[in-house]
Amino acid sequence: MRIFKNKIFNKWAKGLLTDESLLVAANEIAAGNYDVALGKKVYKQRIALTNTGKSDGTRIIVAFQKGSNMFFIYGFEKAERANITKPEKNALQGLAKLYFAFSAEELNQEVKAKRLIEIKPK
Repeated sequence: MRIFKNKIFNKWAKGLLTDESLLVAANEIAAGNYDVALGKKVYKQRIALTNTGKSDGTRIIVAFQKGSNMFFIYGFEKAERANITKPEKNALQGLAKLYFAFSAEELNQEVKAKRLIEIKPK
């Protein structure tokens, strides 16, 4: 399984979340430990920020298909908003479908173009 974050997610997460914390979240989600299944292989997960618990932390939206790849596609802080809207959920599900259709070569091209950033375990 390869793990990616899109350009928008990466910009939002900078200074809030480390790649290490994202890898921990990725492993939890892959093991079936996520907060909410939003449908069409899109999941919401809470992540604790430094000095806070998960309930006071941040929320991430991830596209994941067993036997395939994982994509961090959206994030927001609990203090900013309670949840995503139905149109946002539909758009994120469409984005997930697009990402899952990428071949390995297309994923490599997206990384090279810096539209996707691959997170690699250290």
